[in-house]
Amino acid sequence: MNRLDHYWYSVNPVALLLLPLAGLFCALALLRRAAYRSGWLRSTRLPVPVVVVGNITVGGSGKTPLVIWLAQFLRAQGYRPGIISRGYGGLAAQWPQAVTADSDPRVVGDEPVLIVRRSGCPMTVGPDRVAAGRLLLQQHDCDIILSDDGMQHYRLARDVEIAVLDGARRLGNGFCLPAGPLREPAGRLAGIDLRVGNGTAAAGERLMTLQPQAVLHLRDGTAQPLESFRGRSVHAVAGIGNPARFFQMLRDHGITVIEHAFPDHHRYSVADVQFGDGLPVLMTEKDGVKCRAYGDEHLWAVAVSAQLPDDFGRQLLSLLAR
Repeated sequence: MNRLDHYWYSVNPVALLLLPLAGLFCALALLRRAAYRSGWLRSTRLPVPVVVVGNITVGGSGKTPLVIWLAQFLRAQGYRPGIISRGYGGLAAQWPQAVTADSDPRVVGDEPVLIVRRSGCPMTVGPDRVAAGRLLLQQHDCDIILSDDGMQHYRLARDVEIAVLDGARRLGNGFCLPAGPLREPAGRLAGIDLRVGNGTAAAGERLMTLQPQAVLHLRDGTAQPLESFRGRSVHAVAGIGNPARFFQMLRDHGITVIEHAFPDHHRYSVADVQFGDGLPVLMTEKDGVKCRAYGDEHLWAVAVSAQLPDDFGRQLLSLLAR
């Protein structure tokens, strides 16, 4: 995460010093969006509905579990969903790229590999979401596309926008980059179709909670309930947008946590997850995608699933029916 992240969640001298730059950033973001809305910059519409899942802040807010939930929900309703994403952190020499369950996360990004493994849906990634969407439709018979992130990728026309907010950190100090975490002014939320609060929800938001499903051994794939670690000390590893949320979830299940927080999308080495004391090492599923190759007997990944109220699904279907 950017070194300024420490200053983004309070009003402090550093943030105030950067306010002139934040004002410029906000103005440019507003002008860019206005250029697309007026037609001066052109958006491209794909031949199937597009649902964008994103946020207006920098850093993770829980988009990946929601995308997986949406893919499973839409498939249960008879849709044939496909997924696109930027492939953040991927080092592919050429874009767009198709993603499979066996793709190298160093090439296509960690979150796409996790999404494909959990959702079973086809997925393509690339900085140009339009090109990624076209490749997806060329290779698969999809009738709806979920865009993981891309709220600000206005070149891709969208039919439904879903914003995910971190229920604890919310919008931070409310300032745009670089004084705060906002990619766009807070007023942008008013025009979004559905707003989801991860952990806690404010007025007008649907509550999403992340429930642990199993703890998966990275070497042999065996699964145990999280409760089997209750009363034990573990090393907890998290390279996500808000590691504190993962650590607290473990504590809520009676686990004594030794914290090891890394930047979002961290590129792990063996030394990062070996502590030499024989204690179990519990990490997020996204981290487990990158650490599975190490084959250490102490490494486990905690799988979580999003839980949302019934009316969220009904409202989504109503929006798509338009």
